[in-house]
Amino acid sequence: MVPWLGVNDPFPPVDAALREPNGLLAAGADLSVERLLDAYAHGIFPWFGEGDPLLWWHPDPRMVLWFEELHVSRSLRRTLRAQRFRVTLDAAFAAVVAGCAEPQPDRPDTWITAEMAEAYGTLAARGHAHSVEVWDGAMLAGGLYGVALGRMFFGESMFSRRTDSSKVAIVVLARQLARWGFEMIDCQMATPHLASLGAREIPRREFLRHLERLVRLPAVPSPWRFDAGFHATL
Repeated sequence: MVPWLGVNDPFPPVDAALREPNGLLAAGADLSVERLLDAYAHGIFPWFGEGDPLLWWHPDPRMVLWFEELHVSRSLRRTLRAQRFRVTLDAAFAAVVAGCAEPQPDRPDTWITAEMAEAYGTLAARGHAHSVEVWDGAMLAGGLYGVALGRMFFGESMFSRRTDSSKVAIVVLARQLARWGFEMIDCQMATPHLASLGAREIPRREFLRHLERLVRLPAVPSPWRFDAGFHATL
């Protein structure tokens, strides 16, 4: 059994998380800004479906994308060089979250409930959550969003309406984050899509060691914008 948290109850130690299902740590509490920031500072994230109780997770091992291990395939390099897409930061956060919540062929249901969308929208308004938008002309073709604390980025979800658009979002974000002194993206759970970009699993203990150091570093001011001349280097 996992503990049920009241609004004022602290999270249990992360090593108390279950092995099956992997990483389930607690239930209950709320999605206030203060609760979410405390959660991410410890590597904890919420994940639950419509009608389910609020569940908190800290899986072991942890999927992360180290920027020096980022893998860009030949076809993706061609897409980047062709500049088919225009990429922006923090330009359409709500639209990106809505895109991530759309049903997919392999995922008919979404965990991004109205409650989750509202909570992360509030985080974004306060400068703690950020989005990457990939545009095909005037159309939002793909993107991702996540949470940033210090120089640590926690990826939450992504979507794609055009081939390679979500991969473009990850690659462009990773390269900009590296310029700002970030070292990795927390991908939370393993997926083949992320593995194809070079993400891999690491033990919880190693993840926490890097997390504790990176979240203490100065944050990048919000709203995020690409460095001058950044796109010319892609």
